[in-house]
Amino acid sequence: MSKKLLKLGLPKGSLQESTLKLFRKAGYHINISSRSYYPEFDDASISAMLIRAQEMAGYVENGIIDCGLTGKDWIMEQGASVQEVTELIYAKEGLRPVKWVLAVPNDSKIKKVKDLKGKRVATELVNFTKKYLRSQGVKAVVDFSWGATEVKPPQLADAIVELTETGSSLRANNLRIVDTLLESTTRFIANRKAWKNPWKRQKIENIVLLLKGALAAEEKVGLKMNVPEGAIKKIMTLLPSMHSPTIAPLTDKGWYAIDVVLDERTVRDIIPRLKKAGATGIVEYALNKVIP
Repeated sequence: MSKKLLKLGLPKGSLQESTLKLFRKAGYHINISSRSYYPEFDDASISAMLIRAQEMAGYVENGIIDCGLTGKDWIMEQGASVQEVTELIYAKEGLRPVKWVLAVPNDSKIKKVKDLKGKRVATELVNFTKKYLRSQGVKAVVDFSWGATEVKPPQLADAIVELTETGSSLRANNLRIVDTLLESTTRFIANRKAWKNPWKRQKIENIVLLLKGALAAEEKVGLKMNVPEGAIKKIMTLLPSMHSPTIAPLTDKGWYAIDVVLDERTVRDIIPRLKKAGATGIVEYALNKVIP
């Protein structure tokens, strides 16, 4: 009997570290050497390989790997027919979508898309950019960029279509945004045949459940505190939570323990108010996963 194995593609490049971090937070122990393209999971039923996000959808579509993580932009660029299992909103630098934008030098006479007529555009997202320009009724030359796209205008291109998360690289290279072509997020995708395999589908769904739980926990923390009975009502009005807080009686009569999950960004404002309202023994703790 052959061993059951799920072939998983992990994105190499800008998404690599954030993806490995997410998997580790989801509970997978991963070892990878600096020169290896084959991460080792502590789950013997997962065989992983690092693959450029730009190529991932094609390998998944063709069944060379069963599933993988890549951006919605690269699925569209390749026109790949894959099963999109779920959206995972994270990028290289944060928990937000990324954008493909049309940018030109600050002193360029190009003010709108129509001004690109007869011009040269450099980008890695060639197919999508050509479709975009056609939809705008603009004829322009679109060149594939092998990297360092931001430095190509004005000598090597009149404009670029480039991926940005914060816009800092564009500003550093004296570029301004003319238009946004596409907003993209990370997707967990599967080969359609593999998705119909009961064992592989269940394995994929289990991985996705844990990844989404780890992602949901990224901006949340747990908060524990002891509260006298007379202060519970006031404390409850101060606690925004996913669901009703857990309240349990303590051995000390008239005292209760309250445990709640809340957004991390609210904690610094809430803790002083909780203390003032009568809470004691307040403990903030990190979360690995939040499963609804």
